Amino acid sequence: MIDGLPPLRNVIARHGLTARKGLGQNFLLDLNLTRRIARAALPLEGHTVIEVGPGPGGLTRALLSEDAEKVIAVETDKRAIPALEEIAAAFPGRLSIVRADALKVNWPAIAEGHMKVVANLPYNVATPLLVGWLTAEPWPPWYLSMTLMFQKEVADRIVAQPGSKSFGRLSVLAQWRSRAVKLFDVDRRAFTPSPKVTSSVVQIAPVTPAMPGCKRRALERVTAAAFGQRRKMLRSSLKTLAADTEAVLAKAGIDPRLRAEQLEVGDFCRLAIALETAEAE
Repeated sequence: MIDGLPPLRNVIARHGLTARKGLGQNFLLDLNLTRRIARAALPLEGHTVIEVGPGPGGLTRALLSEDAEKVIAVETDKRAIPALEEIAAAFPGRLSIVRADALKVNWPAIAEGHMKVVANLPYNVATPLLVGWLTAEPWPPWYLSMTLMFQKEVADRIVAQPGSKSFGRLSVLAQWRSRAVKLFDVDRRAFTPSPKVTSSVVQIAPVTPAMPGCKRRALERVTAAAFGQRRKMLRSSLKTLAADTEAVLAKAGIDPRLRAEQLEVGDFCRLAIALETAEAE
């Protein structure tokens, strides 16, 4: 063992931690793999790490073994708390356990110092959590980077480029004011129980927005409308947003005959600014 603690299978059996589909749980038992994920977020020394959905604590142990100054583990499943408390005892003063629904957490309130987010996110909350973190205000946000595991399909959408079938609302929000890179895939057999899909680890780092004048809410409205009817031309898909859609598109310098996946991230930013300007007039 890398830390002197029992094998994860023993921990799971002793605490009755059968994964629950309703909580989106799929446990990683390979400590070499959890360590690889932790190392992808290096350096951890001098940083506090937020982990969501630690379960029996495989990734938690790796983060602490890779010298994270502190880990704040947010877990909603009360069954996992005793297992996490055992890890806390092995790493005195370095693991803080927060029992809470991750979707209801006030993240800036629990952030401490130089923050990184590293997590094997529960499938059922992964996308809404990410959107919340990507649209955090003020910007730059409370975190320095996020190293996260998603279903491969979601990961592909996060990093997708314009013109591809995977390019959509999540791609725009991720790339508007962040740099997103897919690091590696994880075979479904690495999990207990095995999900039906491959997973992928993505790293996201905040950057200066593509267009500083673009407001978050306007961008969300534009992308939701455009990709909500992605097969339609923009002059049709955006009709719910403005009385004169073509005038808004013209102000943004965008051909109304284009479809959503043909636009660059900067185009969506200009469109959001044009929409706000039209509504203010």
